[in-house]
Amino acid sequence: MKHIFNSIILLLSILIISSKSYSQDEFPVLEGPYLGQKPPGLTPKTFAPGYVATKHRDYSGSFTPDMKEFYFTRKDVYTKKWWLIRFKLENNQWQESVVGARVGRPILAPDGKIMHLGNKYMERTSNGWSEIKSLGPMFEREDWGIMRLSASAKGTYVFDDYKNNDVIRISTIKDGKRQPPKLMGSQINSGKWTAHPFIAPDESYLIWDSEKNDGYGDQDLYISFREQDGSWGAAINLGEKVNTNGVESGAYVSPDGKYLFFNRTPIQTNDGSDPEGDIYWVDSQVIEMLRPKQ
Repeated sequence: MKHIFNSIILLLSILIISSKSYSQDEFPVLEGPYLGQKPPGLTPKTFAPGYVATKHRDYSGSFTPDMKEFYFTRKDVYTKKWWLIRFKLENNQWQESVVGARVGRPILAPDGKIMHLGNKYMERTSNGWSEIKSLGPMFEREDWGIMRLSASAKGTYVFDDYKNNDVIRISTIKDGKRQPPKLMGSQINSGKWTAHPFIAPDESYLIWDSEKNDGYGDQDLYISFREQDGSWGAAINLGEKVNTNGVESGAYVSPDGKYLFFNRTPIQTNDGSDPEGDIYWVDSQVIEMLRPKQ
């Protein structure tokens, strides 16, 4: 009886989180690329209002390489539970579904075959996604707290660690073997803390969020470009068009390289409650304008 009761509760939770916060007559069917959204310019705007950006807390967006599936996490404002949501393009229309409960901060590897979930992952199968697997003892350690792990096309991992002063580590592949993670340099690990890294597929840059004295608000997005000698350059604030006096975090660049997606949460409201955040997007030229001239 308890098992049946729990199953009913889970089903009801999924139905609640899957329901739109609008009537179907208010919004058109989603068709075309980027969930049918008009691309932004150099000023960030919410992504897919009413569909992805809702009254719930919507974070951590990630596309498959063919741009036909979009995954993100949602915290239901009623149940306070986190879910992994998918929009899939089928017959030129985007269909929404719930994959399951959130594990870690999901982000797809560049080839789309792996979905990283902190120190765990899922593999793409012919039927969807595999069961959740561990990255092994090199990463799944009791003394480490990995929220987000991002992979390059070469297999390099960068990940954060909230259990050790919020630092970022890097693990490369050498001679076909995974190398033990190392702390990144002070140009990355500086400020009050660092978190939620994203490494470009070609490893030409790294974006993360941090709270520093030169920031615009609670936490800002920063970028470091790879130098010609392979070292990482100084941290550069992404600027006032991207960063606000609120919270910007969880950067991600679409597989086609055209748009920067990130999370934005306004500053705390006057009644003391925590505002819900949304996924924003902006033209990736905001990155290119900061790239040092060779």
